[in-house]
Amino acid sequence: MNERRQAPRVKVDLLARWEGAMERQEANVTNLSTNGCFVLSGGKVEPKELVRLEIFLPNQDPVYLWAEVVDVAPEIGFAVRFTMSDEDDQQRLAAYLNEVLKHQPQ
Repeated sequence: MNERRQAPRVKVDLLARWEGAMERQEANVTNLSTNGCFVLSGGKVEPKELVRLEIFLPNQDPVYLWAEVVDVAPEIGFAVRFTMSDEDDQQRLAAYLNEVLKHQPQ
């Protein structure tokens, strides 16, 4: 199987909210990169659907991102690829990921 990820993902457990075309749900982000994440959540999304994510980083304001659903695991959650965010949110997300990567076992 080809690995499609272009940025390292880290295992996390971050609270989040998402809003799609038909639903708004609370969730947990269980892995995260600068390009996307997996959202552990009930609710129904469709591949290619655009969702708005609010991810709560520890001891910070949340980051807000727009993302495209790239894979769906029914009743478990979905994977997204980030499509848009403001520069401040991108920088804070990258800084958070760098900190997590520094503290992970090699």
